[in-house]
Formats: sequence, structure tokens, C-alpha cells
Amino acid sequence: MLEGAFALLDALRRSGDEAGVTELALVCGVPKGSVHRLLDQLVTLGAVERKGNRYRVGPQLYRLGQAWEPHPGLRRAARLPLQRLRAATGASVVLTVLREDMAITVGSVPGDLEPLFPVRDGMAFHLDTAAGKALRGPLRGGPVLDREDVMAGVCCAALPVRTPDGRTVAALAAMVPASRPLDPLARGVAEAGVAIGRALGRGGPRRAVPSRALVP
Repeated sequence: MLEGAFALLDALRRSGDEAGVTELALVCGVPKGSVHRLLDQLVTLGAVERKGNRYRVGPQLYRLGQAWEPHPGLRRAARLPLQRLRAATGASVVLTVLREDMAITVGSVPGDLEPLFPVRDGMAFHLDTAAGKALRGPLRGGPVLDREDVMAGVCCAALPVRTPDGRTVAALAAMVPASRPLDPLARGVAEAGVAIGRALGRGGPRRAVPSRALVP
């Protein structure tokens, strides 16, 4: 039952918006009756939302996903540098970590490439992309540059994000239309990567949330 539920949730995630019982049954290879029963249970738990005869990922699943921290403080350390890099360059910016031979996005800021190449948390890149290469090992000589190698019309600059002791914990990648120069983008990525590393070095425990700010 758990395997079937997770298969449905993953199918809903990959659908990008909403899906019906018939679509989900075909994608997952599960009988429609079983899909309907599982979806009813997931709706009750808040993991799935129903709108008419269509279903989509629910808020409870989002809250659970936000609790995953690939490296202590990584998301918090990257939030402001990602926003600043987007503001300075117009790039679509992603922060990725290595999981199961894929570069998984744990932070993203959409840029000028929308809707040609939308970026979202949870999307995955192959390791032959600039982000994947930046994750795979130590680099010397600056960011990895992609000049339309993976997708026509899209260029990218990526760099590892390292802790103060030199461990690679993530990769930062910024993507722009092919008409944009890459050198300024590479400099911006390098500066943002340094800022994230410094913030990780400062670390420190999270501040407690005042009880009056919590919604029951």
C-alpha cells in the first residue's frame, strides 16, 4: 500500500499540475479502483487535494518536504544569495544536491527563461549538466560553463558550494538565454557561492519561533 501511495504521489508531482484517476492508473500501472481508494486516503491525510475529478499534491506533503535539510542550514544560507544573483543577472538560479546519481534542486528562483525553462524545487538534472559536473568533484579554474550543450537557447554557469573545511555540499547554477554573455554570469555565480559558504561557516542554531507567531 505504501509503495502504491508513493507511486501516485510521484506521478502527481511529475504531472506538474493536476491529473485524473484514469491518467494516474495508466502511469502507475495500478487498477483504477485501487487508485481511487488510495487517493481518497491521501486526501483525508492532506497529502493530496481534490478538485472535481482532478487531483494534485496537497499542502501536508509540501510541509513534510520542507523539513528535509540536505545539509544543516544550507537552504537558509542560500536564500538571500540566490535572490541577489537573480536580481543582478536575470538568471534562473538553482541550488542542487547530489542524490542517487542526479542533481536534485533544493532551492530555486525563476528568471528570464520562464516559461521556456521553468525552475522549481524538486526538479532533477542529469550529472552531465553543468550543475551535475559541479557536484561530482573538485574543480579548478572557475565555474563550469554550458554554452547550449544541453538545451538550445540556454547557457549556464555552475560552481560547487563548499563548507569552510572544503567539502562540496551543493552546486549553484544560473541559466540565461544564449544571447547573454557568460563571463558576468560566471562572476556572479562565484560571488554567490562564496556568500553561501560563508553563511554556512557562521552556522549557529535556528532562532526559536515565538509561540504567539504559531498558528494552531
